[in-house]
Amino acid sequence: MSNLTLRYLKVLIVFFTALFGTAIFAGNLMDYHSNYMFVQHVLSMDTTFDGNALMWRSITSPILHTVAYVGIIAAEGLFSLFAWIAAVRMLRNVKQEAKLFNNAKTCAYIAYMLAFCIWFFGFAIVGSEWFAMWQSDTWNGKQTAMDITEVMIGFVILVSLRDKELVEV
Repeated sequence: MSNLTLRYLKVLIVFFTALFGTAIFAGNLMDYHSNYMFVQHVLSMDTTFDGNALMWRSITSPILHTVAYVGIIAAEGLFSLFAWIAAVRMLRNVKQEAKLFNNAKTCAYIAYMLAFCIWFFGFAIVGSEWFAMWQSDTWNGKQTAMDITEVMIGFVILVSLRDKELVEV
């Protein structure tokens, strides 16, 4: 694979990351209530196992549910924004010297860092483990969060490979 082809692949991956984030962000805004219910049930722990000894962790305040959900939406919006900025910068520099193209990836790294914060920390650690989301048959997003985290790990590894100078053939 030529260096230029690999660079275009990296741009495409970051572009797809931006599309993914935008779809999630827009979905949360357009179907606010359904997604709010997810946060409400996870934080309230009202669909976990009967007799759950971890119920002291539950948060039942609608105000705190709203704060948590707005925080998730804001983080997803920032994730999308940084991915879009990175995709545009990388595309603009795809045929430039390696240093410029590598520097254009900075916002992609920020986007992937946000992705890990949202889906691994927020959903897998806090939601699934702290609030026992894994116990719910209805409001369980653990596997989805892990799937997203795994994809983002693969993406950030590929994007972070240092690019070499382009060679004229």
